[in-house]
Parts: sequence; C-alpha cells; structure tokens
Amino acid sequence: MTVVLSTSSVPPGERLAYWQAAVRQTFVPSDVTTTGEGPFSGAVATDRLGCLRVTTVDSDRQSVRRSRRLIARDQDEYLLVGLQRRGTGAVLQDGRTAPLTPGTFALYDTTRPYTLEFPGRFQLSVLQIPRSALALPGSDLGQITGVTMGADQGLAAVLVPVLSALAAGAGTHRAEIREMLARNAVDLLTTVVAERLGRDAAGEEASHRTLLLRIRTFADSRLGDPELSPEVIAAAHHISVRHLHRLFQTEGATVGGWIKHRRLEECRRELGRPRRSRPAVAAVAHRWGFVSPAHFSRAFRAAYGMSPREWQRLADGRDTAGPGRTQAGPAGSPRPPDRGAEETLS
Repeated sequence: MTVVLSTSSVPPGERLAYWQAAVRQTFVPSDVTTTGEGPFSGAVATDRLGCLRVTTVDSDRQSVRRSRRLIARDQDEYLLVGLQRRGTGAVLQDGRTAPLTPGTFALYDTTRPYTLEFPGRFQLSVLQIPRSALALPGSDLGQITGVTMGADQGLAAVLVPVLSALAAGAGTHRAEIREMLARNAVDLLTTVVAERLGRDAAGEEASHRTLLLRIRTFADSRLGDPELSPEVIAAAHHISVRHLHRLFQTEGATVGGWIKHRRLEECRRELGRPRRSRPAVAAVAHRWGFVSPAHFSRAFRAAYGMSPREWQRLADGRDTAGPGRTQAGPAGSPRPPDRGAEETLS
C-alpha cells in the first residue's frame, strides 16, 4: 500500500501545521520550519519494503531539525539515506555538512541530532532502515553520517540507481519480492559504508557480503525445494560447507535456521491472504518446502505463538481494506499507515 499525504486538499491556513505533523509521523519527531512566501505546498508518498520504508518527499523550501530533546522522548532508532532527486539540500550531522545535488545522497542517524536544509523547492527520496537491521556498530555510522556520496564514488555508484529504482517502484512488487529487495538493499548499503570507511578489512568484508547476498538470493529462489540444504548451497557457490556456516555466523544466524525462517515468512504471508484467494494450510506448507504438515504446524507456533489456522482467523478479522493508494483527509492531522499493523502483516 502506498500512503500519500498532501497539503493540496488542506486549507492554506492549516497547511504548515498539517505538514509538520506529516513529517513527524512519517519519519521521526522533528521540528519543521518554512520561510517561503504564499501557501505552503508539500506531499509525501510512502511504501513499505520488508523491514524498510521508502518515502519520496516533494515540497517547498524548509528546515528539519532533530534535537536532543526530541531524541530523548523517542525510542525509534533508524538510519536514513536521503537521495536528492530535484533541487538542492544539505544534511548536517556529527559536525559535518553534506551538500546534496540531484544524484547524490547522504546518511543520517536518528539517535543523534541532525538538521536538513532545503533552500528551495525539492524532491528527496528517503530509505528508512531500522538500526537493528544493520550489521554496523554505532562507531562506524558516526564516521559516515553527514557525508556526500554519489555516482562517481566507488560502490556508491551502484547504490544510487538502486535507491532510485526502489523509490520509483517499491509499491509495485509482490510481498516476497519486497522482502528480498529490502535485504539486498541493506547488504549493499553496508558494503558501501565498509568501502567508504576504508578499513583494512573493507575489501574482505565487501567480498563476504557480496557472496552472502548471492547465497541468499539463490536460497530464496529455491525455498520450495525440500532438498535445499547447506551442502546444496555450498556446492552451487563453489565453497565449503564450513565456509558457508562461517558466513552466516557473522550475521548471528545459522544456515538451517535462516532457511526455516524464510520458509515460515512465506507461509505466513500466503496464509494471511484474503479468504477467497487463500490456499489450504497443507498446500502452503508443501509449496514452501515443509514435508510434514505436523512439523510445519509446530514450527509455525514456535515462531509466531499461534497455529496456522489461528493466524488465518486473525488475518480474517483485520482484513478490512484491500491494497491501493490512500490519500490523507482534508482536515486535521495526517493519517500515515498504522505502524503496528504493518509490522504484524509484513
């Protein structure tokens, strides 16, 4: 579902307050100020991409400030990647200033103060990543925020078109594709950060992450094969099973555990479909590589705290609206997506 919040249907005198609430609720609590003449104009369009959010902001000039006071009142922790699409801007964080022109991006961390400056009409695409999804320590992030990166700088040249494509089409993909895209985007960003930091081990880490990305993509495409195993995956990538296990250990996971987790995710997604298009529980389990229905039911309950049929009944109770585009109402505060509901259904 793409959620669009726009000032176009709000009376001119209410637009600034509306916009301030929209920015705070779409991202994190921040202070927004504008200095332009005439009625303010702005819109945000947000899509869910696995554990990520992809938002495009199209707005008049403004300044956005996240202060220590607001951070202390907010427990959400994100890394944001702002890609300038039109106009100019700047990201100020950790004593650095990153000027932004079309085709460049900068990172900023919501756990520390930052300021965003946009002196004129602009368009910015923002990838919002939970800090918990990144295998990067805070000390590393503190060295890379507030730094301009672009298509002429090493692996950042790969990330720029990826960010553009995600912003343009995040809401058009099936749920399983969105999950894969989210993982790939996080892995690619981590590799870009490792390269930019210039650590001695950056080359080796980048190589390992690239290999792990290929392995996950391979395994994702074969989740329905009950014969998928560490031996099959290792042989397909010409590495030892021991090396494969070490790669997953660096992510705090096991190969078998990751495969089971992904299979259960796909089963949960299918079982949460509207009743008229939902396949039978046994068929779903078989499709995603579970040979024994009883084993599938036990694994599902252990992972989600309920049986597959209980999950279906829960999905039936909250399936009140189909996919589509949602426009905020003309009065009052903006109505962004319910974050809790999205976490449950993703």
